[in-house]
Amino acid sequence: MAHHDENIIAYRRVVDLSHPISPDIPVWPGDPAVDFQTVSDLADQDYFLRRFSMGEHSGTHLVAPSTYYDDGIDPDGIPAESLVVPAVVIDAQGPASLDPDYTLSAGDIAEWERANGPIDPNTLVLLNTGWSRFWHRPARFTNTGDDGAMHTPGFSLEATRFLLEWREVAGLGIDTHGIDPGADTGLSVSRLVLARPALVLECLNNLDQLPPTGATVVIGRLRLAGGSGSPAAVLALVP
Repeated sequence: MAHHDENIIAYRRVVDLSHPISPDIPVWPGDPAVDFQTVSDLADQDYFLRRFSMGEHSGTHLVAPSTYYDDGIDPDGIPAESLVVPAVVIDAQGPASLDPDYTLSAGDIAEWERANGPIDPNTLVLLNTGWSRFWHRPARFTNTGDDGAMHTPGFSLEATRFLLEWREVAGLGIDTHGIDPGADTGLSVSRLVLARPALVLECLNNLDQLPPTGATVVIGRLRLAGGSGSPAAVLALVP
C-alpha cells in the first residue's frame, strides 16, 4: 500500500461502468421517466441545449443514506476521498443466469476469497450478475413476475453483514436495479449498508471487463444538496 500522504494509481485502461442515459432506460417501478426537452436549437438560437429530468435513483446511480435515514447524509455530504476506492469483482453470472432470485451468500464470498485472497478493508465489492445485458430490454431488466415482485439477484443479508462487519468494506455495487435481491421488498440490505454509512452503487455496466482484484473505481456524483442519491459517472482504472 502507498503511504497515506500519497496515493499512486497506475493503470493501463479505463472502463466506463455507467450506462448511457436516454428516455427509454429501465427505471424502478413508480419512479419518474427520464425526460429530455430541447430549450435551444442550433437553427434558431445558434446553440443547442436541452433540459432533462429524471429520478435521483435512475440510470447508473449512487444511493445516499438520506434515502432511509432522517439524519443520513445527502449526496453532497459524501466525502470526496471516499469516491476513489479500490474494487473487487465477484462473478455471479452463472448462478444468476440459472436463478433470477439468486443471492450471494457468505459461502460464495469464502469461495471467492480462497481463489483471490481476503477482501481488504475499505474496498468496494462489485457483484457481476450479468444483468446489464438486459439494459435495453427494460421489462426483462426489472423482471416483475405475475406475483408482482421483481425477480432480480442481489446480496444476501448474511453476506452483507459479513462484508460490513468482518471485512469493513467501503460499499457494495451491482449491475441490477438494487443491491437487494428483488424479492426483498423491505430493502433490508440497502438499509444495513447505508446505516454504516457505506457506498451503494446500482445499475453498473461493463463489470465483465474488470479483473477480480486490482481496479480502482472513481465515482463522479452530482452534489445534489438535500437529495437522496445521484446519477453517477463511474470509471474503473484497470492496472
